Order: sequence, then structure tokens, then C-alpha cells
Amino acid sequence: MRPIHALITLILFSSVTSPLFAQQNSFIKDYLERFENSRNYLILVAETMPENKYGYKATAEAMSFAENLMHIGYAIDWHSQSLLGSRESRDWQTDTTFKVAEKSKEEMIARINKTFDETIKFIKQFDTAQFDDELDYFGLNRTKRQIFLLLADHITHHRGQMLVYMRLNGLSPPRYVLFQ
Repeated sequence: MRPIHALITLILFSSVTSPLFAQQNSFIKDYLERFENSRNYLILVAETMPENKYGYKATAEAMSFAENLMHIGYAIDWHSQSLLGSRESRDWQTDTTFKVAEKSKEEMIARINKTFDETIKFIKQFDTAQFDDELDYFGLNRTKRQIFLLLADHITHHRGQMLVYMRLNGLSPPRYVLFQ
């Protein structure tokens, strides 16, 4: 009689958890598709802006086009590797990985591509059982699932600033509709 109870318990447990795991894996699959599209669009935007305009700022206190691009890279790295992962956070004051400094347009684009590659690898290995784990996100409690969404919003926010900079310099940004 005991093996039958164990079998019934296993079947019931599977019927409840299988749909949950399928939903979580679907989220990762959908997220990776959007994330890759976001990368492709960001790289196209970065490639379209002439290098001599990378230092452009809309106002004195704003980030330049290049600073927005590298800030996106820093945020991708921090959200994935440090906040969602377990790697120590880069020190913005001393780490030069995402500083514009003397980087060429080509070097910045290569760094962004490498960061996307590293993050895609991380996301593919992410344990979806952690989705409901909560973190302190600038004083707010947010689940790891929400952190994924916040990262996507953050990329869009700064890329939007870059698109405005292109318009302010008389350039037509690439069409977004192709990257949805």
C-alpha cells in the first residue's frame, strides 16, 4: 500500500510543479528573445551614431551618448552578475571596464557585445526556482523576476536617451519596429 501512496503523491506533485516550471522556462525563453533583440537594436544605434558625436550631451549635467552606452553595459553587468548572481559588484570609482575614458567607438561596442554574451550565458543557467527570492533594490523589496524586468526597462530608458541624441544631431535612428 505504501508504494501506491508514494506514487500518487509523486503524480500529484508533478501535476502541480510541471506547469510552474514550464511557465518559468517560458519566461526565460521569452526574456532571452527580447534581450537579444534589445542587444541588436542597441548595437545598431551605437553603430549608426558617428564616432565624433559620441561625446554629445543634451545638457551639461547629462551623460554623453558614449556614457549612456557604457552605463547600459555597467547596469547589465551589475543586475545580472552581481544582483542576480553572486559576483562581487564592480566598484564604479575604480573599475575601468565600463568607463568611456579613451575607448574608441569600436571598443565600446565590443564591450557591450561581450557583456550581452556573458549575461545571456548567465540567464541560460539561471535557476528559475529563485524567481520569487526577494532582494533589496535601492530600498525596495523586489523579486529576482522583477529584477529581470527592471533591467530590460533600464536598457530601454538609456537607449531612448541615445535616440534623442541622434535626433538632436540631425540623424534618423534605426526603426525599432523591426526589433520587437
